[in-house]
Amino acid sequence: MSPPNKQSVQPLLQPGAGATVDQWLAYLEAIHPTEIDLGLDRVLVVLRRLFPRKPDARIITVAGTNGKGSAVAAVEAMLHSAGRRTGAYTSPHIQKYNERVRVNGVDIDDAALVSAFERVQAARQNVSLSYFEFGTLAAFVAFDEAGVDDWVLEVGLGGRLDAVNVLDADLVIITSVDIDHVAFLGDNREVIGFEKAGVLRPGIPAVYADVDPPRSVLQQVAAQKVPLSLAGREYQLREPEASGEAGATALISYQGSEIRVPAGPLPVQSVAAAVVAIRLLQPDLGIEVIEEALADVRVPGRFEKMGRNPDIFVDVGHNPHAARWLSSRLASLKRAGQRVHAVYAALADKDVEGVFEAMRSVVDVWWLAGLTVNRGLSSESLRARADESGIHVSEHRQTVTEAINSALSEAEETDLIIVFGSFYTVAEARARLGGDVS
Repeated sequence: MSPPNKQSVQPLLQPGAGATVDQWLAYLEAIHPTEIDLGLDRVLVVLRRLFPRKPDARIITVAGTNGKGSAVAAVEAMLHSAGRRTGAYTSPHIQKYNERVRVNGVDIDDAALVSAFERVQAARQNVSLSYFEFGTLAAFVAFDEAGVDDWVLEVGLGGRLDAVNVLDADLVIITSVDIDHVAFLGDNREVIGFEKAGVLRPGIPAVYADVDPPRSVLQQVAAQKVPLSLAGREYQLREPEASGEAGATALISYQGSEIRVPAGPLPVQSVAAAVVAIRLLQPDLGIEVIEEALADVRVPGRFEKMGRNPDIFVDVGHNPHAARWLSSRLASLKRAGQRVHAVYAALADKDVEGVFEAMRSVVDVWWLAGLTVNRGLSSESLRARADESGIHVSEHRQTVTEAINSALSEAEETDLIIVFGSFYTVAEARARLGGDVS
């Protein structure tokens, strides 16, 4: 009889010819011992095999705690309007891995993605790569094969040791620095700021989207002589008092010009930083062109409207910083007599108490849900943490779908429902609710 662990000691076979994206992703999940393994040494070895020289394309790197995806989407839209061909890399995805790699604004097709995986596999030889590292290099390959002009790259975690940082940026955006991923990045803004600032390069321009950067970021800016455009200093952002009103706009003042951008649904600070970045990259691009390019920019899962009567939104906000933005957005929309129902599900390593505190003032009815994924927090555990935070919970359900159904059965047509907490939360919500109706 074969030993019970015989399969576990068999060599892992790589996908063969004709393998699907799902088969490749299952392989990527299995070939490295840890899910998150920060460091650039292994990635650099494989990068140099794939790209003996730096790619000819312009590299725009976007780091930050929150708002990165919004900045990437805004930069991408404006570059398109400038006639540039773009590749955009973001993570994580919501429902399909292809969402992570966009070529000229369109999710990569399966054939091109598999081809990129095959090239990385051939180049890595005996080098062990994590799921994220392998996918990052595959995105680089896909962009190179597509011959795009600009690579817009979102940092996955931190900055200094993130796989994206193996490429030297030609321009950097840092959207925000706040507390998240404490086990990997530290438990205060100064330490986390140092990690985020690791994407800076000597003499290379950068944009910082917040008016209050940590000292650690400014120290790196000074040490590397980085030309920094800082919100509140090099450019000004004025938001409307009632940003929830239809058609509300914010005003960006930069180098003697004024540019109007939508006050939602994306974080306007990230959009403003993207505008300043484009003014640095494409100084001849007209203001009207910029404003038109940004008029309809959306990011799936970022305050995405999924239903009416009652209005239903989903949002990937999963930490207190993101929750504070979400709370302010909801407060700007909330009408007299309207109740806000929150469907919330989270991962176990997140600061759910901080999220409860950030959302406390705007939420009238809480519906908690469990997540059955790796690191997911059960509904019972989430309920216990809500009780400890003094949050009155209407009900808790085993799944996001069940919690949404409960909220829909209770809400009036004039109420508002927000489903939030993580990418997993939003993925299940979008599957339940269908497409964007905004």
